Amino acid sequence: MSDTLTSPAHADTLVHLLHKRALEQPEQVAYTFLRYGEIGNTSLTYRELELHARCIGAALRIRGASGKPVLLFFSPGLAYIAAYFGCLYAGAIAVPAYAPHSARDLPRIQTIITDTQADIVLTTIEDYARVERWIHKTPDLAQLSWLTTDSLDYREESLWQDHAIDSTSLAFLQYTSGSTTTPKGVMVSHGNLMHNLAAIHASWNVEGVRNPVAVYWLPIFHDMGLIMGILAPLYSGYPLYFMAPADFLQRPIRWLQAISDYRGTFSGAPNFAYELCLRRIAPEDRAQLDLSCWQGTANAAETVRSDTITRFARYFAVSGFSLAAVRPAYGLAEATLLVSSREHGDPLVIKTISKQTLEEGYLAEPTTPEQESYHIVSCGRSIQDQSILIVNPETRERCESTQVGEVWLAGPSVTHGYWRRPEETAEIFQAHLATGEGPFMRTGDLGVYQDQNLFITGRIKDLIIINGRNLYPQDLELTVEQSHPAIRAGHCVAFSDALEGEEHVIILAEINRHYRPESTFSAGTEEYSFNTQELVESIRQAVAEQHDVRAHHILLLKPGGILKTSSGKLQRHACKKAFLHDVLKAWNS
Repeated sequence: MSDTLTSPAHADTLVHLLHKRALEQPEQVAYTFLRYGEIGNTSLTYRELELHARCIGAALRIRGASGKPVLLFFSPGLAYIAAYFGCLYAGAIAVPAYAPHSARDLPRIQTIITDTQADIVLTTIEDYARVERWIHKTPDLAQLSWLTTDSLDYREESLWQDHAIDSTSLAFLQYTSGSTTTPKGVMVSHGNLMHNLAAIHASWNVEGVRNPVAVYWLPIFHDMGLIMGILAPLYSGYPLYFMAPADFLQRPIRWLQAISDYRGTFSGAPNFAYELCLRRIAPEDRAQLDLSCWQGTANAAETVRSDTITRFARYFAVSGFSLAAVRPAYGLAEATLLVSSREHGDPLVIKTISKQTLEEGYLAEPTTPEQESYHIVSCGRSIQDQSILIVNPETRERCESTQVGEVWLAGPSVTHGYWRRPEETAEIFQAHLATGEGPFMRTGDLGVYQDQNLFITGRIKDLIIINGRNLYPQDLELTVEQSHPAIRAGHCVAFSDALEGEEHVIILAEINRHYRPESTFSAGTEEYSFNTQELVESIRQAVAEQHDVRAHHILLLKPGGILKTSSGKLQRHACKKAFLHDVLKAWNS
């Protein structure tokens, strides 16, 4: 284990932390919401945030919410943050979620309602009006008690009474993205949060940064958006400027422009966001950006691609961005958030590895120039006070230093398990080595921990095994994406299934909305055409050449066909299920 973390916040819970900030820095602006991703005229100081939290907390206490889950249905904004802290001030268990925008959102929300058995949902008057039609159509929503936080009388904050909470008290339930299974509520305590926030503080080297400022666009209901985006600035005492995810997705330059305008030192996002910037920000627009202030650029929550980070650094070098700022990281909700990251002063490690040895279950450099290889990015070193083990998931024995195994964890950031799921909690959080050593938390991710560098190679449940070879879906998916411009980047899924008694590779590729098959193409439009059969063969040939495996079935999906989680992760398991049930809308059969 590493050296013990020291907390600059000197508080055991988020409630004590916010109260301390409100007393010592009452007029310091904590959060500024950028409307339309650009207009920063709505803010909350520490004093104002605590005032809101006390008022909401008092209203929840009166309604008997202490110790119970409370749902948060908000659009992105300051009201979401105030409601989250209001739950904590009531001694309730916050459940960050989002208001349904379409029928497609309802199954996940209904799962969360059923699982939490919550009685109360917090929202705003505007958000309630937006979802009212779904309430009348959905019994699970109709039976809830809806409390609009902007209709409360804030003079009632005087009714708030300090609730006896400590580091062991549950702060919130983080529902997993459900990329491979039904979403589960991870029980995160105040102690888990304070330890992980201390780890983020140390990893960012906040003490050594002059005038730290955060800029984020990530969803607040997502663990990276909530903990790294919202809570880390409060913990370390620096301001946050944030925008709605939709405003970033509509115009990616808004994110980088906000970093430039507000001199953001810390920000981050999944890999796809950097790709989006590369595709959608024109060369001439780079001159208006000054990214020399950006010292901590987190890349996490999905596979970190070496090609992406090097191209991003090269493309935005003219704007003052440096590759030295890139901080690849690895984390998951079951460990609160951060597990490992490239820390200040550590080199950026990108390893060249042999494809053949990886398929055999080892991480090794090519022995000859002719050997097929590719680059893998280190997600850095373990956070402090934590053990990372690489374990053979079948024998439960420690792996050799180059052997790929399951990542197991132990430490103060490992959470308390899954809400109302004792069997799954025991299976995931109470794992023991064959020697009896434990307990450890099983991440379900495969990787190697070598020389203080964690390399993640994939997920156990997503691994494709063909004739004894281990194929990683993300590698196949990248090959498919790059095989033809008609294929939408970040919207390909690879998996395997037993067909005719033998395991075969299946590819689902979503077609860019600007492309249509020749048979439906209309001349004079701003669209491009493609030949369905030729595109399928192009994909099959690329996969065969680069991975020495035949794609047995290739389905070209219409826009919106690839299923993703609420945080944008590919749902490979759900896509496979939809394929097997023949419910996907495709251009070919």
